[in-house]
Amino acid sequence: MSRTARVRGIRIAYDDDGGGSLPVVLLHGFPFNRSMWREQSAALAGDYRVITPDLRGHGETTVTDEPATMEEMADDLASLLDELNINRAIVGGLSMGGYVTLAFCRKYPERVSGVVLADTRATPDNEEGRRTREETARRALAEGMGPIADAMTPKLLAPATLERRPETVARVREMILGTEPRGAAAALRGMALRRDQTDLLPRLQVPALVIVGGEDSLTPPSDAEAMHGLMTDSRLVTLEGAGHASNLERADEFGRALREFLDGLGD
Repeated sequence: MSRTARVRGIRIAYDDDGGGSLPVVLLHGFPFNRSMWREQSAALAGDYRVITPDLRGHGETTVTDEPATMEEMADDLASLLDELNINRAIVGGLSMGGYVTLAFCRKYPERVSGVVLADTRATPDNEEGRRTREETARRALAEGMGPIADAMTPKLLAPATLERRPETVARVREMILGTEPRGAAAALRGMALRRDQTDLLPRLQVPALVIVGGEDSLTPPSDAEAMHGLMTDSRLVTLEGAGHASNLERADEFGRALREFLDGLGD
């Protein structure tokens, strides 16, 4: 069910689906919106309460001009959970959503009962990466999201997806084109500022699921393997034939891995 909440001076749009008592929060990547979780939410809603917000500056959530840091978005999520009277949740995200998940785990460890990290990494940008994000932010503000969609789509999807699944390519482009340039620029600048979360991983006291597309060129399997190797209670799932947007390219396989992880938390 689509809803909105006013927290921390902004309006957050979110879906709250399912009747289960265990809350599962899924955070989208950049520059997407909560609709990217449509298939996973539908698959889980029979047994879990699935909450999928639009992060600051994306989808139907308020756009701000200052850098949207991962900590800022983590604080937004904490306030949304307060609004929903949820003390603890399984928190997960893909790409930028994974960065926010790690920031949330650092700031609010007592509110996390499980972690899902998909096609993401714990390490920060290097100097070249930060420079590229700033150039992309300026381009979005000057030229709109069309050039960003043209440049990003081939990097987000595996070659086979680009060649044989035009509906997935169109869905990715639609989400990118639907993102406000100001929101995209704020998120790019926020991601460039993110801290190294590597030291957090061994200290996580909850089970974790790490998922990665076997053909992810942006956060490759080696990044997922590195995170998995540092955590004391994690499982690693590689989705062959998927790129960076693995939950869109292999929706059923992603959903099965997520359900197995969630069901296992009750064992």
